[in-house]
Amino acid sequence: VSLYVCVCLYTCVLGNVILFGKRLLQAGRHIMSHKSWMKTVPTENCDVLMTFADTTDDHTLLWLLNHIRLGIPELIIQIRHHKHTRVYAFFVTATYENLLRGAEEMGLRKAVKPEFGGGTRSFSCEEDYIYENIESELCFFTSQERQSIIKYWLDNLRAKHGEVLHNINFLEGQPIIPELSARGVIQQVFPLHEQRILSQLMKSWVQAVCEKQPLDDICDYFGVKIAMYFAWLGFYTTSMLYPAVIGFVLWMLTESDQTSRDICCVVFALFNVVWATLFLERWKRRGAELAYKWGTLDTPTESLEEPRPQFRGVKRCSPITGCEEFYYPPWRRRVFRWLVSLPICILCLCFVFLVMLICFELQEFVMGIKEMPRLARFIPKIMLAITVTACDEVYRKIACWLNDMENYRLQSAYEKNLIIKMVLFQFVNSYLSLFYIGFYLKDMERLKEMLLVLSLLRSLQRQVRVNVLPSLILKIQTCMVSVPWFFRALLRSKVRSLSILSRWEVTDQS
Repeated sequence: VSLYVCVCLYTCVLGNVILFGKRLLQAGRHIMSHKSWMKTVPTENCDVLMTFADTTDDHTLLWLLNHIRLGIPELIIQIRHHKHTRVYAFFVTATYENLLRGAEEMGLRKAVKPEFGGGTRSFSCEEDYIYENIESELCFFTSQERQSIIKYWLDNLRAKHGEVLHNINFLEGQPIIPELSARGVIQQVFPLHEQRILSQLMKSWVQAVCEKQPLDDICDYFGVKIAMYFAWLGFYTTSMLYPAVIGFVLWMLTESDQTSRDICCVVFALFNVVWATLFLERWKRRGAELAYKWGTLDTPTESLEEPRPQFRGVKRCSPITGCEEFYYPPWRRRVFRWLVSLPICILCLCFVFLVMLICFELQEFVMGIKEMPRLARFIPKIMLAITVTACDEVYRKIACWLNDMENYRLQSAYEKNLIIKMVLFQFVNSYLSLFYIGFYLKDMERLKEMLLVLSLLRSLQRQVRVNVLPSLILKIQTCMVSVPWFFRALLRSKVRSLSILSRWEVTDQS
C-alpha cells in the first residue's frame, strides 16, 4: 500500500511539474514576443510609433488613419496589431523626397558646402545642391531630424469645421493628434531608438572615462536641447575643479585658531564671487559658440503659440481672428489662484515646518538618552531627509493638480506657473531645516551632519529613480503579458504613470 501511495504521489508531482513547465514555456514565449514588440519593424522602415489603448475601436483607428492620409499624404503608415498585448499601433515613416520638403517647411538648418560659403542655413529644395551630403539619403538626415519632421507634420494635422469623433468635438483648425493624446485615445507617440547609434554612444560617452563628451553625436541623436544640457553640465563640472582645489589648499593652510579660520573663509568667499562671475561669462561664450555651431543662434522665436490641448472653456468667436475658440474668463483663474492654490501652498509649507520641528524634538530626545548608540542620533536626521523627499513627490502632484485646475491657455504660461509653485516649495522644503540649524540654533556640527544626510539620500534617490526604477518597470511591463487579463488591466494602470521616458519626453523634461 505504501508503495502504491508513493507511486501515486510521484505521478501527481511529475504531472504538475510537466504542466507547470508547459505553462512556463508558454509564458516565456509571450514574454519574448512582448520584448520583440519594438522590433517588429526595423528602424529604417519606421521612424515614429503611435500606439493606442487596447479598448480602441476600429472606427477610431480608421477615422484617424483616413485623416492622416488625407491631411499628410507625405507619410507612409503601416498598421500593426500585437496579439498578446492587444494593442494597435501606427508605424509612421516618409520617403526621402518628402522629408526634404518637410525640412523646407520646418526651416531646418543644414550645413552648407565650403565652396558655397560654409556655415548653416535653412534648407531650400530649390538650392538643395549647396548642402553637404545631399546626395546620400542615409547621411543627410539624422534619425532625430527625420523624426522631428514627422512629428512636425503630425502636430500640424488640424481638424475642419464641425468634425466629431465620438464625444470629442473639434474646433476648426484645432490640432488633432495633441487633442487625442490629451483625451487618452492615443496612448503614446514616440520615436524609435537606433541600437547601432546607442551602442556607439555607450562606448564613446557612457563608458568613456576622462574623455570629452561627444556633444556633436549627442546633438545629432537627441537634439540640441539635450546636447546643450550636457554641454552645460560638463562645463559646470569642469569649472568646479577650481574652487575645489582652492578650498582644499585653504583648508590645509588653516590653523586651529579662530583668526586663521576667519581669514581663510573671507579669502574663499572673495574667490567664489570672482569665480562665479567668470563662470557665467565663459558659459555665455561657450553656449553662443555651440548655438552657432548647431544652427540655433539666430533661430526666430515663434510669434504664435498654439493653445494647450488640455485647455477648456466655453466656445466663442474670437474677436481678433473671427475663428471659433475656447474662452476661459481670467477672473475665474484669479479667484481659484487666490482662494484655493495659495491656501493649499501655505498649508503644505506649514506642514513641512511642523514635520521639521517634530524631527528636531525627536533628535533632542534621542540625544538626551546616554545609553543610546552613537549611530542612533542619525535616525531623526534620516527620518527628516526621507520626509523631505516624500513631500517633494506629494507636492509635485498637488502643484500639477492646482495648475491643471487654473486652466492656462498657453503651455508657456502653464510651465511658468508650475515652476513658481515647485521652486517655492522645494526651496523651503529642502533648505528650511538647514537655515533653521545654521541661523537659529547656530549648531555647526549638526548642520554638517544634516547636510551630509540630505546629500547622500538625495543622491541615492536619484540613482534609484534613474537606474533601478526604469529596469524594474520594464520587467513589470514584460511580466504583465503572462498574467491573466483582469490582473493585467490593474497593473497597467499602475505602471503607465511610471513609463520610461522616450527621446521626445527627455527633451521636454530638460
